[in-house]
Amino acid sequence: MKIFLIFLISVASFNNIYSQAYSEQGLETSDSLKSQDYPYILPIYGAEAYKLGYKLPYSAGIGINYLWQESDLIIDNLQVGFNNGPMTNLDEIIRFNGATAGASGVNLRPDIWLFPFLNVYGLFAQAKTSTEISAGLYLPDTSNNYNEITAFSTKANFDATSFGFGLTPTFAVKGWWIALDMNMLWTDVSALDKPVFTFVFGPRFGKTYKISEDMNLAFWFGGFRLKFSSETTGSLNVNELFNTDDLQAKVDQGFIKVEEAQANTIAWWESLSPIEQQNPLNQAKYETANRTIQKTGDFLTKVDGALSTAETSTVQYSLDKRNENMWNLIVGTQFQLNKHWMIRAEYGFLGSRSQFVGGLQYRFGL
Repeated sequence: MKIFLIFLISVASFNNIYSQAYSEQGLETSDSLKSQDYPYILPIYGAEAYKLGYKLPYSAGIGINYLWQESDLIIDNLQVGFNNGPMTNLDEIIRFNGATAGASGVNLRPDIWLFPFLNVYGLFAQAKTSTEISAGLYLPDTSNNYNEITAFSTKANFDATSFGFGLTPTFAVKGWWIALDMNMLWTDVSALDKPVFTFVFGPRFGKTYKISEDMNLAFWFGGFRLKFSSETTGSLNVNELFNTDDLQAKVDQGFIKVEEAQANTIAWWESLSPIEQQNPLNQAKYETANRTIQKTGDFLTKVDGALSTAETSTVQYSLDKRNENMWNLIVGTQFQLNKHWMIRAEYGFLGSRSQFVGGLQYRFGL
């Protein structure tokens, strides 16, 4: 069962590969620019900005970026069915003690300055994702206190391909600048019915220090907000999910625990007097215990049946997931060697997410 559950979460947990744009626009104004003709088509109103004396970056660029990210997830509304049969909600009997999603990958980011104050870009990414979880299967006792009957902790790895686009409005004056980066990304994992949609918003406030005519160094800080589609559904062959020997042993152990729980519940109920059995509190405990034990037994029976025909059986799944914290803080820096080449790095921290981005960008006139 542990391989199955970690797979469900892994394919649902890929987070965004992103990169924001940075403009040297507003680093300085120069009277010498006012008398020159702007030689490029983009950005729109670039010639007007040039005549006002604003120094503009090259209007087009292409960057390659590496991202590492790790974040904590909240998983709920887990539903599972076999061979296109009815789906069973397992929230009552399976509890996740922790779920950590990781991702590392590379993206390609072409961009243009559409206006002097607006950068637009595309994102194409390949990533390796992983999810590490700890969880357990729980049954109630006669007091409706849930006890863990089996536990597991494991890790799974998957590949993902992403594509998307973004835009970054900016404002800058005398080396100080604000960038409001936002992008939308669709991540395709073969095991899912549809790509996972992700939206990122990252406000940044920074300062650029001029070193020479075209060389500068920038520092910034800001926030990072990550939101992705919560519902994930899909279908796979059973033999793609399970280590059948390990799972069969856990299923057999589960049947024993279910029988013990059922016997204890019956013994407790029969030990009550007729008046005590009429007590609404005792009735609620009895009904809850029976319902949960029945659900666990039915689920184990379905898994056991699927294992007996693992080569032809399929499993359908659905779950909801969300970040434990949507926001975290970021700090970053960029070194511009000249107007063509830039190197940048950014680190995110606090909250329940950590991330690192490093990138190289080449810019040219368009």
